[in-house]
Parts: sequence; C-alpha cells; structure tokens
Amino acid sequence: MYLGLDLGTSELKALLLSPQHRVIATARAALTVQRPHAMWSEQDPAQWWLALERVMDALHHQHPAALAQVQGIGLSGQMHGATLIDRHDRVLRPAILWNDGRSLPQCHRLTREVPQLSAITGNLAMPGFTAPKLLWVREHEPEVFAQVERVLLPKDWLRLKLTGEAVSDMSDASGTLWLDVGRRDWSDALLAACGLSRAHMPRLVEGSEVSAFVKPQWCARWGLPPRVPVAGGAGDNAASAVGMGLIRPAEGFVSLGTSGVVFVNGASFHPNPTQALHAFCHALPKRWHVMSVMLSAASAVTWATRQLGYPHEAALLEAASALSEREQQQAPLFLPYLSGERSPHNDPLATGAWVGLRAQHERDHLAYAVAEGVGFGLLDGLNTIPRTRPALQSLSLVGGGSRSDGWAQLLADILALPLTRHHDADTGGAIGAARLAWLACGASQDEVCITPAVARGFEPQSSRTMWLRERHARFSALYPRLHADEARGSALMHG
Repeated sequence: MYLGLDLGTSELKALLLSPQHRVIATARAALTVQRPHAMWSEQDPAQWWLALERVMDALHHQHPAALAQVQGIGLSGQMHGATLIDRHDRVLRPAILWNDGRSLPQCHRLTREVPQLSAITGNLAMPGFTAPKLLWVREHEPEVFAQVERVLLPKDWLRLKLTGEAVSDMSDASGTLWLDVGRRDWSDALLAACGLSRAHMPRLVEGSEVSAFVKPQWCARWGLPPRVPVAGGAGDNAASAVGMGLIRPAEGFVSLGTSGVVFVNGASFHPNPTQALHAFCHALPKRWHVMSVMLSAASAVTWATRQLGYPHEAALLEAASALSEREQQQAPLFLPYLSGERSPHNDPLATGAWVGLRAQHERDHLAYAVAEGVGFGLLDGLNTIPRTRPALQSLSLVGGGSRSDGWAQLLADILALPLTRHHDADTGGAIGAARLAWLACGASQDEVCITPAVARGFEPQSSRTMWLRERHARFSALYPRLHADEARGSALMHG
C-alpha cells in the first residue's frame, strides 16, 4: 500500500492506493480559513495537524490491515503558504496563505531590488508567492521576523511534524520565488533580498525521492510498519498531474478547486512571466510545466451558492445548465475576481461583479453567469500558455468542481477543447502523492504514472463556442474599464 496525504485549503485528504492502482480507502477532514482583515487569508498550522490526526485515526480504525502494509507516504499540498517557525520548531504566527493579497507593495520592492527576478524564477513577483509575504512580516512584524529560524510550505510543515526533518520538493519550492527554477536550486540573491539565507530554507529533493522517515511514535500510533519513507511529494497541481498520469509534453488538465488552474507540461523550462503565467519544476526530475492560475474558481460557485440561496453547489450548476441557450446568451456577465486575480492580470485588488443586470433576470441567470465567468477566466489563462510541441489536443478535468456534467460541457465549449473526466479525478492530488511514494520506493514511471480510466468525455460544440466567444470578448473588455474606475475612485478617496 501507498499512502497519499493532500493538504488543501478547505480539507485534508488521505488516500490508500494499492499496487493495482485501486483506491482502497479515503478519509477527509475539513479546514477553515481565517480572514482577519480585507485581503488577508490565514490558517493556523495546528489545524493541519489536527486534521492529519483525524484522517489517520479514521484509517487506523477502519482499515488497520491496509495501514500495516504501507510501504511509503507521499505529500501534496496547497502552495505558497508561509509557515514560520523558531529554533524550537514552534510556529510563530498563523500561516499566510496562497490567496492572501496584502503584500503587493513588497512585490514591487522585490522586483526593484532584484531586476533579474523573472529570469531566475520564471515568474512575476505576486502577493500569492512566499517571498513577498516574508518581506511583509519583516516590515510589519519585526519581532516575529527576528525569531524566524526556518520558513516551510504547508505540506512541508506536516513533514517536519511527521519525520522531524525540514525538506521540500522542487515543484512546491518553485512557488516561493526563492528557487532558481531552471537550475532547481535556491537562489542566494533572492533569499538575501528578503533578509534570509539557505540556512532558513529546507533541504531540497525531487518529488519522487525519499525525503525522510516517519517517526517511530507515529508508526506505533497508527499501526504503520517501522521506518516508513516519506517521498518529497509535490505542490497540489504537480501532484494532480502525476495522479492523472499527465507527465509528457503537451499533456495537461483544468483544475476546478478553490482556485482554477490550466496546467500544461513542457519539454523544458519555458517561462512567460509577462502575462502572469507560472513556470515551475514538475514533481519528476528534469521536467517542468507551466500553469495559469485564477484565484476564485469552485470557490466562486460556493460563494454564489450561499448568496443566491441554493442548497448546494450542484443545485446552482444544475440550474445554470437548465437554462435555454437563448436565456444563457441574455444572462449578465460575471467577473470572478472575488479574491483578486493572478493570470493574466496579476492584480490582487481586482474585484468581482455581475454586469448587465436587467429586471427580467432571475437567480438562475446569475448562477449561469458565475459558471460562465469562471470558464472565461480559465480561457484567459489558457491564452497565456505558449504553443506546445506537439500541439495541445485536449485537457483532463480534475478537482471537486469536475463532477458537474453541465459545467464540464460549458467549459469544453468555452475553451474549444475536448475535456476528459477520469475516474478518481476529484482525488488527483492525493493519488499523485501516493504515486510519488510508490516511485520513491523504487518503482518505474511507466509502472506508476498511468492514466486512470475515462469516466466521460466532453466535446466542444462549435455553435455554442461561437456565441460564447462573443460574450468572452465583452467579458474581456470589462476588467480594464472597472479597474480604471476603481483607480479613479481610490484616488478621489485618498485626496
């Protein structure tokens, strides 16, 4: 057996995978996000450990024989979060998460101080990344910064608790803005610009390598074999790619999680930072990928479900799909920038909006606009990805939002690409983590990184794609207009 632990923003998932690629068991524990101020997003790492104890206790209670056969553990996790610990491994403050937007001024400062930043990292400085968060802490919480002994990403803090070792992998480290992504090593220049050094960083390994071993006390508590190895693991999206068997050039996926991602493998390191496209190391050695990221995808649907009074997200998406084409064409437009935006705008101050409301519009029209607006945001991201060789032919669907047939068809029509849903697509990150553990135990990529069976395919309908492209053109024109209006309003407000 191989155990995958996937630390998301809204939940922690544990998954047991057999050598026959069967999911033997899963367990989940919910997580909450704290937003003490506008644009802030934080979690207490203690909540992550309590969630891990909960899922492991559940597996131990329900599947003790399977846990006793675990040969390796892999970790997947939300990227970019700044977890600050002191010399006694105590957490100094709540972790600042990937969708926290407070550090925009620090991004500007870091770019000025290290002009070669994009050449080193393959990315723009954005508030979501880890480095500007540390600059914010140094400026606003100097007493905390002075105690920082080490900075860890969320899943790597769990690794520290499990193994006693501070280690990260290349894919997750790519999202810090401290990694020389082409060289797969820490950048001394970028660390120094943040008042840090390599001593503050975890040791680096590839995602498919052994990073450390589970402490005896946890092996005893959960009935694991002694000295279970923990793989390097991966950031959540690279882990999902491994979980879906998408490791070759021009293979990729659309992820419908809290955020929305278009992920495409490349044959080498080819960044495009000018449009806020991310270029990161893959979870496997000598491989890279690019991805566009929008900050509110399934989370926008969750928000709209609550605001519009639907019983659950599936009901909102069903209502949106039930509208006739004519009703959909007459629906308002929705800008999904509820937490700012990354690709392609790199604007943490961007705001969401329904635009074009009329008296005849009902809540189902608003629901459709939200589902469509997320799709338009994904299309904006797809358009930032350079042409691949071979050409991109299709994308897989992963994440919790991928379960809706109606939304999947709408996205295929918007992106004008065939989309494929595979079995276990909503647990791709946890499966990828388990597969990386399998690789770390000596298995081959051909044996491990297979593509799961197809559950359903969605072909784009050319007639719908045509009118959706017209609506997308109107959607694209809204952001610069609203951004300019907000800037004027801010200038008036501040004198």
